[in-house]
Amino acid sequence: MSLSDPLGDMLTRIRNAQRARHAACVAPASKLRANVLEALRREGYIRGFAQEDLRKGVAQLRIELKYLDGEPVIKEIHRVSKPGRRVYSKIKELPRVYAGLGVSILSTPRGVLSDAEARAANVGGEVLCRVF
Repeated sequence: MSLSDPLGDMLTRIRNAQRARHAACVAPASKLRANVLEALRREGYIRGFAQEDLRKGVAQLRIELKYLDGEPVIKEIHRVSKPGRRVYSKIKELPRVYAGLGVSILSTPRGVLSDAEARAANVGGEVLCRVF
């Protein structure tokens, strides 16, 4: 089965797993997904992730979800730039998520960065998702 939005599928898997209070979830592996998960790990929204090889040429990402006092750390996670409508932002026009309490994940020329890292590096790019 072909997916039109693989990153959106991974974000939905995370959202559903946290609502069901699972400790971890799995998603098919790709470089973009791994980079987004690394940005989420750096920002403290997930415990971590690991790539597991199922067979030659097929891998999956095991995502360790994070909870604080039994409540999910990720309150909401939304895909911003979709295959049918790409959303790009200059660094000066990048909106703050919940007045800085949340994070936007961007795909920039310097890699996948959070909005704070992108502001520090002074680069804009495609807004992949918002996390709060």
